[in-house]
Amino acid sequence: MMLSGWGRYPAIECRLERLRRNEDLWDLAASHDTLIARGNGRSYGDAALNPDLTLSMLAMDRMLAFDAATGLLTCEAGVLLADIIRTFVPRGWFPPVVPGTKFVTVGGMIAADAHGKNHHRDGTFGAHVASLTLATADGGVRECSRTDDAGLFRATLGGMGLTGVILRASFRLVPIETAFVMAETLPAHDLDEAMALLDASGDWPYSVAWIDCLARGAALGRGLVMRGRFLERAALAATGATHPLAPPARVHWFKVPVDAPSMLLNRASIGLANALYYRRGRMGATARSMHFDRFFFPLDGVEAWNRLYGRRGFVQYQCVLPLAESASGMAALLERVSTVGQGSFLAVLKLFGAAGEGLLSFPMKGYTLALDFPMRSGTPALFGALDAITHAHGGRVYLAKDACCTPERVREGYPGHAAFELVRTTTPGGRGRFDSMLSRRLAL
Repeated sequence: MMLSGWGRYPAIECRLERLRRNEDLWDLAASHDTLIARGNGRSYGDAALNPDLTLSMLAMDRMLAFDAATGLLTCEAGVLLADIIRTFVPRGWFPPVVPGTKFVTVGGMIAADAHGKNHHRDGTFGAHVASLTLATADGGVRECSRTDDAGLFRATLGGMGLTGVILRASFRLVPIETAFVMAETLPAHDLDEAMALLDASGDWPYSVAWIDCLARGAALGRGLVMRGRFLERAALAATGATHPLAPPARVHWFKVPVDAPSMLLNRASIGLANALYYRRGRMGATARSMHFDRFFFPLDGVEAWNRLYGRRGFVQYQCVLPLAESASGMAALLERVSTVGQGSFLAVLKLFGAAGEGLLSFPMKGYTLALDFPMRSGTPALFGALDAITHAHGGRVYLAKDACCTPERVREGYPGHAAFELVRTTTPGGRGRFDSMLSRRLAL
């Protein structure tokens, strides 16, 4: 069947099989030279695509054990973050790190070493994984942690599924008193102010900025900085809320029924939307309580929002630059985007903390910028120009979002690349057995 990532580009014809039991893995794989595991298909590009065999993990969806004293949850790799939230929020627990969507699997979050709005304080999802069970190319099953098989553990965090099939994992949830966040929105008149506000938000557990990437001149990088923290029960009581640990009210509020016309998103429409969004946010800048679902997962309310980019799909460019290079590098990236005029409404700026411990983990201490673009004839050339800026400033792109980068850029951007390749080479059969369109394109 034809498969793609969330960006719907590229679309590749793949043989898809569903794994239902650990012991069935090698029976399914026996007649195929290579395979890659696939979660819920929310990586944006080609990371979870293999024409030979793409192995769906969605049936591996059992929660196996939970220790209420420590918050340690053990579950299979196909469990959705949404199911964990629905099950444990009413009990007063929340995942330690969440990306921008709850419709991802635990295995996918480990493979991409997912980050969230709290990276500056709490690191990546992998930082909270205590152990994982990995099926390796020799037919074995290995238990990995920071003390047992530590090299394979570090290679698997952020390893994009190329070290084996993650079968299960144990990680710690964090306690919460309510399901509500006190959120504050602050306008930033330019990029310098946006970065200064994020830098000054270190005592807020969660922070992120929306950037108007088409603003130019003195307004380059203007945006809205949003920061938040979970409310304690006493503070929530003052708001009159009657269900402090209420799960999300519904899965989706709206569904995009068809592919939007390819020219719906252009400089004029995005520019107008950006101006209205910035004005509304600036006029309504204040602190207010909201349900965590609106704060962490606003796009999840729109089912199939990726169809807004048209039938050809879209690609996301997400990079991180080291702290010393972030101001000049981010300005150069935004200048390039605003000059070309192929703007992105979903432009997000965040401040990262320490680098992830995975050999191919994306974060480093510095700023990260994520931009969505409809896939058009000029998009690969734009990404090439953005890549040149990123790497001139010592940065790298996020493999879970990438669809256009080159092997040379990845080797330059990821200093753990050689160690990652060594782990794969020394794991029996590991170098060639687990393979994806991303690993072929990037010679991983």
